Amino acid sequence: MLTSALSKKVVLGLLTCSFGLASCSSLKGGSKKIASASISATKPALPGSGTIVFLQKGSQVEMNLSIDFPSKANQTVAVHIHEHGDCSNEGNGAHGHWNPTNSKHGKWGGSEFHLGDIGNVKLDNAGKGMVKLDTDKWSVGTGASNDVVGKGIIVHDGVDDFVTQPTGNAGSRIGCGVIALALK
Repeated sequence: MLTSALSKKVVLGLLTCSFGLASCSSLKGGSKKIASASISATKPALPGSGTIVFLQKGSQVEMNLSIDFPSKANQTVAVHIHEHGDCSNEGNGAHGHWNPTNSKHGKWGGSEFHLGDIGNVKLDNAGKGMVKLDTDKWSVGTGASNDVVGKGIIVHDGVDDFVTQPTGNAGSRIGCGVIALALK
């Protein structure tokens, strides 16, 4: 039985967070926001999986990507953030690269690139690869045009050439996930 006003506030805060109405970071006094996606294979013939996590601390967002596509062992695959968090139709429901700045496709950190242009990931002899990226160009759970929440993460079966517009000629979509705000 709840008797104190403090206990009621904590329960109310937890209920609010569990319904996705608040960031939940205020419960611990922090300003961190987390979004993540679980990546699943889009084609039965090319099994694979992965995770991506975005952690916002102040104005910086840290991204950690880990993928496992055994059939692509010792190869390089491209990974992009796409416009929509929709993995239907073998990942094609995610539509094109996420590009809120209306820039040309390119290499992350180059003179021009989409905010969704994560780039290429070299997979090891087991088909596993990881990428870490820190940036102030993204936000998490802000609702701003640079917010990663609600977007799709796509693993392509080819290499991004960083030149071909607007896709980088990265090939078909072999993995997809929906980026969602994580509740703490």
